[in-house]
Amino acid sequence: MAGGVTRNDRRRLAEVSGLEADRALLGRAGTAERVADILRDRIAEGYFPPGARLSEESIGGALGVSRNTLREAFRLLTHERLLVHELNRGVFVRMVTVEDLDDIYRVRTLVECAAVRRLGSGLQGGDVAGAVDGVAAAVEAGEAASADRSWQDLATANIRFHQAIVALAGSPRTDELMRGVLAELRLVFHVMDDPRRFHAPYLTRNRQILESLQAGKVTEAEELLASYLEDSRSQLSGAYAQRIAEG
Repeated sequence: MAGGVTRNDRRRLAEVSGLEADRALLGRAGTAERVADILRDRIAEGYFPPGARLSEESIGGALGVSRNTLREAFRLLTHERLLVHELNRGVFVRMVTVEDLDDIYRVRTLVECAAVRRLGSGLQGGDVAGAVDGVAAAVEAGEAASADRSWQDLATANIRFHQAIVALAGSPRTDELMRGVLAELRLVFHVMDDPRRFHAPYLTRNRQILESLQAGKVTEAEELLASYLEDSRSQLSGAYAQRIAEG
């Protein structure tokens, strides 16, 4: 599992001192849920790449939490399919399969399109414009990142675009669900290691969806989003399958 991790990745994993800055996020009563939040974000950022082994000793020491708390956080993230426990070897960041990737997109299509549809049935006029402020902010951030040729920031902005789409549903539980789904998707992008190729072409389509929402054309926005997600799934699934086959 860890064989695909580069020397540079191993060096970064050894240098977990960066996690010490996250201690403040735990507060005085550090809980497994808060530790899981921190590690989930770090995994999504690529700090712990797919296939990497997570050291209880170094991570627990960096965060200043007990082994039991850390193990519970690992258990939560394993349930979210971000980590995998291998008997007598330890805990690793999960390598997503091609079948997993296709399923991720099935979930995304169901949830994201339903969120847009709900917007059309529940809000009107100026209310719609106010609800899509988060979508607009993500589109603008992506365009700025592209102009700066900051491809990792572009990837992050694109994820935030889809989080903002889901937020249109106004459901904290749906937001939580998609946070895990999109974190799992980022594991795929970390393997591909080419955010420009997989995110830049969709900037124009993000903008089109935003403009349809702002104009109150919710049905049109949903159709654009469904087509977008299918094209993205097809492109990424094919490229990822090839990458996995190449080892």
